[in-house]
Amino acid sequence: MYSPDRPSSARPFLVGAISCALLVLLAIGFADRPLATWTHAEFHGQPGFIWLTWIVDPIPPLAVIGLIGAGIAAIAGWRPGTSGRILLAACLATVAALVIKDQLKILFGRTWPETWTNNNPSWIKDGTFGFEPLHGGAGWFSFPSGHTTLIAAPMMVLFLCLPRLRMVWAALIALVVVGLLGADYHWLSDTIAGFFLGTAVAVGMVALLQAKP
Repeated sequence: MYSPDRPSSARPFLVGAISCALLVLLAIGFADRPLATWTHAEFHGQPGFIWLTWIVDPIPPLAVIGLIGAGIAAIAGWRPGTSGRILLAACLATVAALVIKDQLKILFGRTWPETWTNNNPSWIKDGTFGFEPLHGGAGWFSFPSGHTTLIAAPMMVLFLCLPRLRMVWAALIALVVVGLLGADYHWLSDTIAGFFLGTAVAVGMVALLQAKP
């Protein structure tokens, strides 16, 4: 179980932030365009990858239901033990990630690999590749990957708190990322940023709900 009693340090968070920035920059510079071009040529129109992205779909509504249920239970006198705090951390991480990733998408204003809504500019259709900060609109909503953020946030809570099933939690994240890349829904750098964002939110929620006054 993740323990708040361990000595705290900003070093892991600094290392994580630097690692995220470096990996994102490397992907933008060297991997995003060739990978998107290749996956479009090899897998365009194949539904299997799209199906993998659906793993995320039930997570936000389940998180909201979990929080509502926890609130009702608390009014009735329930006080969360270890399992309850894990549940709350996973639900809160999901809801927080949902809000944060949307604000970051607006801030960065990145175009998508493929054209899929309102004739949006894309790499495959127009050769468009870049960021237009604060542009707004669904066609400039690629970075960071919301699907990756929303799978990473609750799964990393479980990864930290239920280590015996770490392979399961990691596999679910990996399946969604493979689906996103294979379907050309996202750039590799989008998924890297989404993973680090979801992980950061997860770590914060686990620490918050187990921290002593």
